[in-house]
Amino acid sequence: MDKKNTSRLPEKILIYHADSKTVEDLAPVEKTDDEWRALLTSEQFEVARKQGTEYAFTGKYHDCKAHGIYRCACCGTDLFLSETKFDSGTGWPSFFAPVSPLNVRFVTDTSNGMRRTEIRCARCGAHLGHVFDDGPLPSGKRYCMNSAALVFEKQ
Repeated sequence: MDKKNTSRLPEKILIYHADSKTVEDLAPVEKTDDEWRALLTSEQFEVARKQGTEYAFTGKYHDCKAHGIYRCACCGTDLFLSETKFDSGTGWPSFFAPVSPLNVRFVTDTSNGMRRTEIRCARCGAHLGHVFDDGPLPSGKRYCMNSAALVFEKQ
């Protein structure tokens, strides 16, 4: 049986809710790998909990043009609005800004001989993807996300 990693998340975190435009002080979502496996598909678990990635142009949201909100597949935290989504040509859903900087965490990733900035869900620590400095205005950022780490609610 694996143990919960209680050292990486604070006791309470501020999370922004896009629908109500409010901020709430919430407890982080912490589960063991066994608990996550029971809740997620094998692809979602590999990507979101084990820092995997899906192949380019295979994720269900890379070409999604519907209006709505993208949430964390693990805990449901609001992450990106469709209004910030753009076609980066990379094969992954790309956004120029998160719903709120409160809802994401930035972590230095030096895996695979590269230095990148990993994006994680602030509430549960799920690996979402990476952010790059080659996006459109107004931010100039490209949040390159994995579809497997997201769920989309059409509005």
